[in-house]
Amino acid sequence: MTKQSNLSPVVKIDEDRNLVFGWAYVSLTKAGMPVVDHSGEMIDPLELEEAAYLFNLVFRDSGVMHKGEAVGQLIESLVTTPDKLEKLGLPPGSLPTGWWVGFHIKDDKVFAKVKSGEYQAFSIQGQAAREES
Repeated sequence: MTKQSNLSPVVKIDEDRNLVFGWAYVSLTKAGMPVVDHSGEMIDPLELEEAAYLFNLVFRDSGVMHKGEAVGQLIESLVTTPDKLEKLGLPPGSLPTGWWVGFHIKDDKVFAKVKSGEYQAFSIQGQAAREES
């Protein structure tokens, strides 16, 4: 198992359009090893895919630190799986198994904090039943 030491970092910022991109969550490394997140949790790839689809269908908005009004809206979402990599013509292990997202941040003050590095990661919010392994 691989321990993910922090939240999923922002990896791309488009300053001209208030866009931010990165991994919302990674379930398996490129080598296929399970990832334990900063909370000591793991999300099964199939469950992550289902959660991402539900978010895309129902929610699509993003808050700040899981609180307050929505400040951003989902504009891009892809759950990467070995099957999808194959269909895209990408070699096995070229990407981790996870959920890649992009958000438009409509609040300029919040986006300024993304640009400055004060807000530097994504964090998914949800509820789940813990299963002991």
